[in-house]
Amino acid sequence: MKTSIIVRFVGSLRTMAGRSRVKLELNGEKTLREVVGIIVEKIPETKHILIDPELGDPRPNTLVIVNGREISVLSGLDTVLKDGDEVVFVTVSHGG
Repeated sequence: MKTSIIVRFVGSLRTMAGRSRVKLELNGEKTLREVVGIIVEKIPETKHILIDPELGDPRPNTLVIVNGREISVLSGLDTVLKDGDEVVFVTVSHGG
């Protein structure tokens, strides 16, 4: 079963990815964690801003939204993405 999802990049991720959105055609449903791995594989330029080197996931640096809901109210990186879902990555700036 094919699963098609839209991934949108906002902020500096859009610049790093060289595009504001990408459509991914996947074999079956995938978790958000798996999709992050696919994105980094397809667009390696996003890795250093998308993935926290210590934790190995995007949460400290990126707000992740699935279908308009922040992933902390879903199942986090274990959220299963279904056909037609939209994932938005928004970079978070930290400062003082």
